[in-house]
Amino acid sequence: MELRAVLVGCGLMSRRWLEAAARIEGLTIAGLVDIDPSRAQSRADEFGLTHSIVGSNLDAVLSSTKPHLVFDIVVPDARHDVVRTGFAHGCHVLSEKPMAASLADAQSLIRSAQEAGRIHAVVQNRRYIEGIRRIRSFLASGEIGAVTSVHSDFFLGPHFGGFREAMENVLLLDMAIHTFDAARYIIGTQPQAVYCHETNPKGSWYSHGASAYAIFEFEENVTYTYRGSWCAQGLRTSWESAWRVIGEHGTLTWDGYDTFKAEREFQTGGLLRDAEAIPIPSLAPDALIGGHEGVMRDFVEAVRTGVAPETVSSENIKSLAMVFAAIESAKTRQRVPVISGDLA
Repeated sequence: MELRAVLVGCGLMSRRWLEAAARIEGLTIAGLVDIDPSRAQSRADEFGLTHSIVGSNLDAVLSSTKPHLVFDIVVPDARHDVVRTGFAHGCHVLSEKPMAASLADAQSLIRSAQEAGRIHAVVQNRRYIEGIRRIRSFLASGEIGAVTSVHSDFFLGPHFGGFREAMENVLLLDMAIHTFDAARYIIGTQPQAVYCHETNPKGSWYSHGASAYAIFEFEENVTYTYRGSWCAQGLRTSWESAWRVIGEHGTLTWDGYDTFKAEREFQTGGLLRDAEAIPIPSLAPDALIGGHEGVMRDFVEAVRTGVAPETVSSENIKSLAMVFAAIESAKTRQRVPVISGDLA
């Protein structure tokens, strides 16, 4: 099935979307939309999209191109209107994260998708990277027993410029959701509550919330901790974070790059029991990976088959709920329940 898409928002991230789209067979970019039409035209020229309609009015471009899909890469505050406009034109929509600027808006979009009979999914590309999938697969083998705690560190110093440097709660809202979603995927149960401390350190080039530290309580007595900063200069971690997963009988670590390690204890007596290294198998050849491209392929396949993608908004709202609970905790300096975000 040949599919046509209109991409909305032609800023920095749009290049990554267009690169991924170009590798998916049977997918055509029929139009590009941006509030600055010259920016949309620049992207069209860069990718040789000579037959794509370019404009600044989404409604008009959708009417002209009659696409099946909308790729939504706009700033969070504009997302609600863009997604609803896509549904109004009968389109399935794949959105950048976060899926909405509030839980109420997220629930509204889920209802709109249900009413329109269309798929709305969110780009949570960390789920689709090999490292995260490999951790989940290893834990499912039971080699270190049931998970008791998960810990992630995220420390980088990117100078984006633009809207991010003016955002409130920038790390939690714009980046931590990736790590939170990956943690929820790894743990496999739902978060219950969080305590979060948020700061904007000395020397920060962001206006608010460039660093955050959170402790989440999950079902089955699992704890997840997050330490992160977007103004940490030097000795940076991977964008995928550095991970430690502790089970009943052993521990796994992943540096976010290529190094995995796992050890399992064995009985010898004494104060500290000896541990043995255990291998972490590679993924099966048919594992769903590919990062950003993996998300997009999953979404396109969902449109073709009608089977909901992994990051469908009705499921991804649970990760968004982690973000808003962390933000509320940071504001109130209190432990805050994580409301699932499910529709009543």
